Amino acid sequence: MKQRSPNIGKGFVALIVVWLGARGLATAAPTASAWSLLPQPARARLAGSRVLKIADGARVAVRGADREQVQSIADRFVQLVTGTRGLHLNAAGAGDAGSAIIFAVDPQASVVGDAGYRIVIGAQGIRVTARSPRGVFYGGVTLWQLLTPPGWTHGSAATIAEGVIDDHPRFAWRALLLDSGRHFQSVAEIEKLIDWMALGKLNVLLWHLTEDQGWRLQIPKYPALTKTGACREAVGLDIELTGAAGKPYCGFYTEAEVRDIVRYAAARFVTVVPGIDLPGHSQAAVATYPWLGVTGKRPAVWTDWGVSPWLLKPDEKTLQFVDDVLDEVMRLFPSRYISIGGDEADKQQWNASPEVRARMRRLGLANMDQLQGWFTQQVADYLVKHGRTPVGWDDELLAGATLPTSETVMSWHGGDDGRLALQAIRQGHDVALTPQESLYFDHYQSELPDEWPGQPPEVTLQQAYDTAVIPDSATAAEANHVIGVQACLWTELMPTFARDQRALFPRIAVLSELGWSPASAHDWGGFLQRLPAELARYRALGIGYADTAFAPASQVTAGSKGTLRVAFSNQTNFGTIHYTTDGSAPTVASPQYVRPLEFSTQNKTVLRAATFAPDGFELAGPRRQVLDGSTLFSRDGSELAACSGQPGMRVGGGRPARGPRPVYELDIGDMCWLWPRAPLEGVKRVTLTVERVAWRYGDEAPGATVRPKAGAAGELEIRAESCKGPLLATLPLTRAARAKGQTKLDATVSPPQGDGVHNLCIFATGDPREGQWALARVAFSK
Repeated sequence: MKQRSPNIGKGFVALIVVWLGARGLATAAPTASAWSLLPQPARARLAGSRVLKIADGARVAVRGADREQVQSIADRFVQLVTGTRGLHLNAAGAGDAGSAIIFAVDPQASVVGDAGYRIVIGAQGIRVTARSPRGVFYGGVTLWQLLTPPGWTHGSAATIAEGVIDDHPRFAWRALLLDSGRHFQSVAEIEKLIDWMALGKLNVLLWHLTEDQGWRLQIPKYPALTKTGACREAVGLDIELTGAAGKPYCGFYTEAEVRDIVRYAAARFVTVVPGIDLPGHSQAAVATYPWLGVTGKRPAVWTDWGVSPWLLKPDEKTLQFVDDVLDEVMRLFPSRYISIGGDEADKQQWNASPEVRARMRRLGLANMDQLQGWFTQQVADYLVKHGRTPVGWDDELLAGATLPTSETVMSWHGGDDGRLALQAIRQGHDVALTPQESLYFDHYQSELPDEWPGQPPEVTLQQAYDTAVIPDSATAAEANHVIGVQACLWTELMPTFARDQRALFPRIAVLSELGWSPASAHDWGGFLQRLPAELARYRALGIGYADTAFAPASQVTAGSKGTLRVAFSNQTNFGTIHYTTDGSAPTVASPQYVRPLEFSTQNKTVLRAATFAPDGFELAGPRRQVLDGSTLFSRDGSELAACSGQPGMRVGGGRPARGPRPVYELDIGDMCWLWPRAPLEGVKRVTLTVERVAWRYGDEAPGATVRPKAGAAGELEIRAESCKGPLLATLPLTRAARAKGQTKLDATVSPPQGDGVHNLCIFATGDPREGQWALARVAFSK
């Protein structure tokens, strides 16, 4: 694969020589025979059976040219090793012949490209060679991973097998998109994310700064953009973030803050690419300056999610505004690339405007998609005139239109074996693959009841890993136009940095390997074997990652002679599940799960299970299941199917006084659930736990299902066999409508005729757009 450079930094030649002095180095008989590195290097060769032992006292020095920049890389490496591994490496002074770690310049280093490096581990120490500080940095990241192998203990000496690593990236664009428009992250949080990205050898942060829900970038010529456009009414969970319903949700980045972030990222070889979405996703801009829109009216900064129809007006005055904004963007961001969006432009206002239709005709255009193409062309030409490269989404290709020839395309419609990506390539575009089906990390990661909020459908760790980064039918020449791979974190359902971390990690490790490692190294089984060490590094860094790929999932069914049969599995089929039955936390010494378990329904059993790696590392924390005679008669709401058959969105509920925040699986616009083959023999009562969540789904409104209601607040109905079948119970929602948080509703059940096993339909009456009911749990009792 030819590497295409996005020109994201000047390179110079450097050499790192790492060797350890008497206090920091020793050779020993092998205690480790392999390296656990992620992403997998281009080439790694073990050399014999000896290992190198590195302990406290190894010294670090810098030699040769460009010492100031290389010294800063060395200093951060030392801090990283100390902060995570607990080894204290000592800085050596100039001329210190006994230095343990030496950085020097070698213009003739035999490595591949600006980001390539070589590591040689031998009896004399560890030698990392690179042509540039970028390669030095990436070699240092790999060296840090060598110092944190599987099973490492904080503060103890590190043991590394001898050998040689020759490495360089597969792609030059290894990107993560962060949406700061819908929910805002602090400067400190973004810088922390940049640190973590760099440790995964990612090198592009595409910073999405403008949205319908907020304009986040200070533009001095248009001060109202951050006075008006950066604030929206607090709705739903935003109220918890602001502290009061009457306090708006606000946030923007000053020029000084942006410059700080750009500098911080550059020091870690991450380029910040600004994202200014045009002409759609612009309601916050139109809310600030109504003349930017088509209707002349001033909308509110949007509080809903989805696709807004408030597009920028395609005229000269708007284009002058865009040029002014881009002038400021180019002053703040040195990146060659600037993203100008182009996605999800709902043209209903354009179609309804006589003025816009007249402009379309004057330009000789056949439809509004071509008009968007004309508008985008003007913006792209302005960027090209100023030496920048526009980046945009593939939506107009899907609509049959064309994109500016200068534009690099982010292809997020990944179906049909990358058809749109290939179409863009054949039109002469470079392409970054970012398929929503596998690399949109705001999608939830599992179907477990305790899965965190996220968009549907599920994107598992393996689905992400199986992403095809080159379209199957691409020729070698066409494949050279794929400059890289990108994951996206859209933040409608990510109001906090804790949520961001949970959504990104560990799937970001997949992104690292897709972007860096050669195609020949792609191996799901090998990735899983290397992941536990990476998870241990996450813990040392303080990253709140998701463990759901390894979490024990339990399936409880009726066993023999009145027992409950419990079968465990996990999503990846990796690791060993251990369990306890007394409520204590499982350890590797606890019983190992090997076959389904059976428990009496006459007793209450608190079953807890956790998953462990071969070295004893806890891959997934304990999951708890209470087993007794009522177990088969209750279901978590997320275990029920949607009546529509569509995957639901996982949405957070209100914060309770105690315990974790509930998460609900909602079919947006349809408050209806199915429980196939529910056991109802002998049941007399039912308890439903419910909560009303705010409606924030603007573009879903036309498809909402409204059911007639008898009372002002509506009711929950339970029916047998179908949603129009016999009525088993009615539960008025009056009390729940007045409550904050969850409410338990009880009712008498009129059992249907039959053998006691029935298909159930449970639905709420009323209009979900007035507040959608979430079903937390269904429990029948005798």
